[in-house]
Amino acid sequence: MNSEKLALLLTRDMPYGKYKGRKIADLPGHYLGWFAREGFPSGELGGLIALMYELDHNNLRALLDPLRQTRRQE
Repeated sequence: MNSEKLALLLTRDMPYGKYKGRKIADLPGHYLGWFAREGFPSGELGGLIALMYELDHNNLRALLDPLRQTRRQE
C-alpha cells in the first residue's frame, strides 16, 4: 500500500450510484461490503474501492486521518 493510493481515496469522487459525488474514503462500510460481495468495478476505480473496503473491513480508516489533516492545511 502506498501513500499515493491512500491520497487518491480522499480526492476521487464516486462517479455513480447512490453515493455519487462522495469521496471514496467517505463511502459507508455496508456499500463497500456490497461491492466486495458483488464484484468491484474494473480499472482504477475498482482498485480504490477494494482498497477502501480493506481499510474499512480491518478497522484501519484512521490511517487516512494524517492525510486528511495535510489536505486541510493546503
